[in-house]
Amino acid sequence: GFWMAALVMLLMTGAGSIATSAALSGPTAVGSGSSPAVAPNNVTEPRITGEPRVGEVQRATRGTWTGTAPITYEYRWYRCDGKGAPDASDCTRISNASDDTYVARQGDSGFRLRVQVIGRNADGQDTATSNPTAEITSAGPRNRTEPSITGTATVGSTLQANRGQWTGSEPITYSYQWQRCTAQGDNCSEIQGANDTAYEVRDSDSGRTIRVRVTARNDRGQNSAISNPTGVVGGGQQPPPPPSSGTLPVGDLKAAGDRLVVASVQFSPNPVTSRTAPITARVKITARGGRPVSGARVFMRATPRVVEGQTQTTQNDGFVTLTLVPNRLFPQPRSGFNVQFFIKASRPGDPGLGGIAGYRLVQVRLAG
Repeated sequence: GFWMAALVMLLMTGAGSIATSAALSGPTAVGSGSSPAVAPNNVTEPRITGEPRVGEVQRATRGTWTGTAPITYEYRWYRCDGKGAPDASDCTRISNASDDTYVARQGDSGFRLRVQVIGRNADGQDTATSNPTAEITSAGPRNRTEPSITGTATVGSTLQANRGQWTGSEPITYSYQWQRCTAQGDNCSEIQGANDTAYEVRDSDSGRTIRVRVTARNDRGQNSAISNPTGVVGGGQQPPPPPSSGTLPVGDLKAAGDRLVVASVQFSPNPVTSRTAPITARVKITARGGRPVSGARVFMRATPRVVEGQTQTTQNDGFVTLTLVPNRLFPQPRSGFNVQFFIKASRPGDPGLGGIAGYRLVQVRLAG
C-alpha cells in the first residue's frame, strides 16, 4: 500500500529521498533540554578505619558515588566469621548499628567487621560493601582515671582506696597494694599484708605519706596505676576501748557513731580452682568496739557479678556462712588472678542507703 507507493515515487522522480525521509522519520520532541535522572552508582567502595579491638571506635567512609543529587546513605554493620562473601551475605547484621561509626563490642571478639553502604535517590539505589577488618581482639585493661585515696592521714584512722576508672574486656579483677613513701611522696615501699581496699594507718606511717597501687587483670593481660600520695601522716588518735565480753544483738546498736564492722572473711576453697564449684565464705561481724554482733544482715556478691549474690543473718557468735555459686561469667581460674567481693552488713529494717551498716571489699585468689 503506502510503502509501495513511496518506493515507486522514489524510483520515478529521483527526489524521493526527501519524501521518504519525511515519511519514515518519527516526531521530534520540542523543548526537552533537561538531562534524565541517574540512579546512584558506587565508584570506590567503603572503608573501615580504627584499631580492631574491643572498645575502640570503628569509622566507615562511604566511598565515592555518582548519581543525581540528592543522594542519601544508609550504613549497616556486619559481624563476619572469616572474610565473608563479597556482599556480606554470609555475615550477621549487627542490631542497632546504623551510623558511620561503631564501637567494637565484646561479642565481636574473634570476628571481623564489615560495613555496607546503601545510596538512594529518586531514581533508584545501589549497595557497596567494605573489605573486612582484621579480627577483633579483646582489650587488656587500661586506666582512664587514676586511683585515689579518701580518709584522714592520721595514725589509727582508716584510708579507703578508689580504684579509678578502667576500660577493657570484662570480666576485670582488681588487686590492691598499699605503699609507704617519704614525706615528698617518693621512694615508696610495699606495706606487707596491706592488700585490701581499706588500710588502717599505723604508728610506723607517722611522718610519711601513703599511696595505693591498683592492678587490673583480664584474659588479655594486666595493667597497674598508682594514686597520688596522701598528706603527711600525723600523730595518732586514742585507740578504741577494749572489746566487752559477750555478743551484742544488732538491735542494741542505736547511738550516734555506732556501726558494724566486717571483721574477717575466710574463703573455702582458697585459692579457687574451679569456675563452677560453689565458694563458701565465713564472715564475722562485730561492733566498733570489737564485740560480735548477732542478727546482722550480711549481703555478699562479686564485683563484677560473676557469682550469684546471697544474704544471710549472723548467729550468736557473730559469724555467718554464705555459699556463692559462680555463673557463666566467672573467669577461668589462672594463677595471679583474683575475684573481688563486696560485703555489706546492716541492721534489719534500716534503709538501703542509711542506718547502721558496715562495708568491705575482699578478694579470693584463683589458681589454674
